Order: sequence, then structure tokens, then C-alpha cells
Amino acid sequence: MALTRQHKADMQAVLTDRFGRATSYVLVDFRGVDVPTDTSLRRLFRASSVDYCVVRNNIAARALAEVSSGLGEKLSGFLKGPTAVAWSYEDPSSAAKVIKAFRKGLEDKEKLVVKCAVLDGQVMAAEAVESQLASLPGKDELRAMLLATMLAPAQSLVRQLAAPGQSVAYVLDGRRRQLEEGS
Repeated sequence: MALTRQHKADMQAVLTDRFGRATSYVLVDFRGVDVPTDTSLRRLFRASSVDYCVVRNNIAARALAEVSSGLGEKLSGFLKGPTAVAWSYEDPSSAAKVIKAFRKGLEDKEKLVVKCAVLDGQVMAAEAVESQLASLPGKDELRAMLLATMLAPAQSLVRQLAAPGQSVAYVLDGRRRQLEEGS
């Protein structure tokens, strides 16, 4: 189906917006993925607040060039063949985590192949996407780790303040046991 210039311009504007807002995105070759498999993948992406879309390579290249001048050139080698993009806006690792988990369940791993990912303007190789980006802690995990780090000094202070009273209680309990055994 031939696209009109207006439709292509609209698609480019949408892609430019998504590339500009995303904290990370993953380019995927979806060759051989059937419709039910693709539908379940899209459902997982939606549940993780990730946008997923099949893109035309030339329109994606122009949108990337608008967002970052050097990035379009770096990704030009990856924009060949069927390409889909998964954009993460909140949690940079969410798209990579969904893809890694989904690929684990596939019988034929060649049906969904990661081409590369972009995190903070840096292109990551396909191997690094599953081994590094997908293993990053999520936003909620990072918040929990930060909260634990912030609470550690307060918890330590409470333990230190309670220690003398606890020592007195141990001494009194020991004396009580001594008196009970002696009588």
C-alpha cells in the first residue's frame, strides 16, 4: 500500500516524538513472528507501559536524525529489513526485560531478534541488551534500594540508643535467674 506524503509526515512526527521522549528504545527484527505471538508480545509491552510499533526504516531514520544528528547515522546499519521499535519512557530497562522474558518462552529464538538498543544516546549491541540492559534494576527496585540506604543510618542510631537499656535488661534478667536458682 502506497503512503501519501501527508501520512508519511504524520508517521515521522509520531516517531520523532517517541524517540525524543524515550529514555531507551530497542530495535527488533520480528521476521517470522506470527500474529498470535505478536499480539501476546504487544499485550506484555502494554502491561509494562512500553510503546511498540513496526516502523518503516526510512521514516525512522529521518525521525532519528531530527532527534539527534549523529544517532541516525549510527543506527543506519540497524535500520534494514523488518524493524519494530519498543520505547521505554519511565523505566529504561522495561522494554529489554519484556523482550528477554518473551524470547525465553519462544521455541524458535530466531523469530524475534534484537538488533540493538539506545540508552541515553548510546547505542548498545544486541548481546548487551539482554545481558546488561535487561538486568538493570527497575524504577521501583531502585526506589527501594535508595529508601533502604536512606533508612540505614536512622535504624543504626535507634539500635545504638536502645543498646544500653537492653544491656541493663539482660543484667537484671540474669540476676533474677540467679536468685531463683539460689532459693
